[in-house]
Amino acid sequence: MSTINWLAVLVAGLSSFVIGGIWYSPGLFGNPWMKDSNLSEDEIRKSNKGKIFGFTAIFSLVMAANLAMFLVDSPTMKTDLAWGTTAGFLAGIWTFCAVAIHSLFELKSWRHILINGGYSVVSLTLMGAIIGLWR
Repeated sequence: MSTINWLAVLVAGLSSFVIGGIWYSPGLFGNPWMKDSNLSEDEIRKSNKGKIFGFTAIFSLVMAANLAMFLVDSPTMKTDLAWGTTAGFLAGIWTFCAVAIHSLFELKSWRHILINGGYSVVSLTLMGAIIGLWR
């Protein structure tokens, strides 16, 4: 725990908000995501933003801290930008598969799976890069 750069974990966790804001914006995947999620703009507007963003912040920080724990230097492996990015990408593939499994049972479209799973891959790859670079 003492070898983890907690400022890097905080920045990595917060980076998922930036990626999410871009990823789920109307200019990128927001509209198809809303359609495939069967949500209207009115439902989104009326949602409890404090609960959604509060839990999202907590879960993002937990993900970043968990990834940082996997990236602690070992006697045979030193964490750097390349390894952090690779580990983040691999963690993203892991979560992509979990999203896909849940979504298949929920009868979601492949587009929906690719949007949500793609967000996991991109955000965790960036988290890994931040943690790896900031060693």
